[in-house]
Amino acid sequence: MTRVLFVCTHNSARSQMAEGFLRARGGARLEAASAGTEKTSVNPLAIEAMAERGIDISTHTSKMCDEANERCPFVPGMRNRLHWSFPDPSRATGTHAERLAVFRRVRDQIEARLSEWLESVRA
Repeated sequence: MTRVLFVCTHNSARSQMAEGFLRARGGARLEAASAGTEKTSVNPLAIEAMAERGIDISTHTSKMCDEANERCPFVPGMRNRLHWSFPDPSRATGTHAERLAVFRRVRDQIEARLSEWLESVRA
């Protein structure tokens, strides 16, 4: 089993969406988790954006690195470390629709990058 840990600052949007996608599409060979350097809560707009893809992250909770792994973001025995930079959608301003559009855009970027990565690990 390959374990994958997604880390971002608040563990409220980007890492939660990535974890949701991998849990839904990773199959039995991959185990997904996420964590942040600051504990907050899962952003409702992230939940809404993922629900549009048929993925429910409403039961996810924000976790600090220590709760997801002892020495995060360094994981003992880690074989690969990838850095995928995405804008933080929680910084979006405007109406609900405008902010949701930002979450959708970031969600789609994460989905595309994760799909590419999944193809590479399955090859």
